[in-house]
Amino acid sequence: MTPGKFIAFEGGEGGGKSTQARLLVAALRAGGHDVVATREPGGTPGAETIRALLLGAAGDSDQPWGLRAEALLFAAARADHVEKLIRPALARGAWVVCDRYIDSSRAYQGGGGGLDDGDILTLHRIGSDGLLPDLTVLIEVSPEVAAARLAARDTGGTDRIGGRDTAYHARVGAAFAAMAEAEPERFARINGDGSPEATHRAVMAAVAGLLGPA
Repeated sequence: MTPGKFIAFEGGEGGGKSTQARLLVAALRAGGHDVVATREPGGTPGAETIRALLLGAAGDSDQPWGLRAEALLFAAARADHVEKLIRPALARGAWVVCDRYIDSSRAYQGGGGGLDDGDILTLHRIGSDGLLPDLTVLIEVSPEVAAARLAARDTGGTDRIGGRDTAYHARVGAAFAAMAEAEPERFARINGDGSPEATHRAVMAAVAGLLGPA
């Protein structure tokens, strides 16, 4: 059996990556593929429990976890997710489309929070055997577009991490860009400032190499 393909969507707040992940899932299923749509933190009952602990609502507490504890919790959620959902799906030949994965930990707890990238990757090696996506789609938007989208989206409030200050999120964005520059063979950088349809076309062009001959 041919192993499946693993695609992760990454990016900062307000980039539209969740929308693009859903559009890709729909397109792949329309093409006859077995597709598992999932997210991080989450995707399994255990990981979803950790998600609730990590994110909550922004007003619950500004920083209930220290940065190292936060990184450990994300790694634990990912370990369960990889073992119980992602690897079994790939083994049966399914495509896995994940809204956030290890690079979010590297960008948020690393770039944003200041933890060492090597330490975060070591946690990933221990917890998830270092599994990386076949393709990481990085949706990048201008700060003005992101702010407008967040204002429209978060009318009921945001989560603890999304509610951190602009300097934190600027460091997150810079970390994503640095990773994409360092690993161009794994990342597809997509300008997400346009319409969802235009961005989806760019995503499909990036994924075309994984689809094989038509």
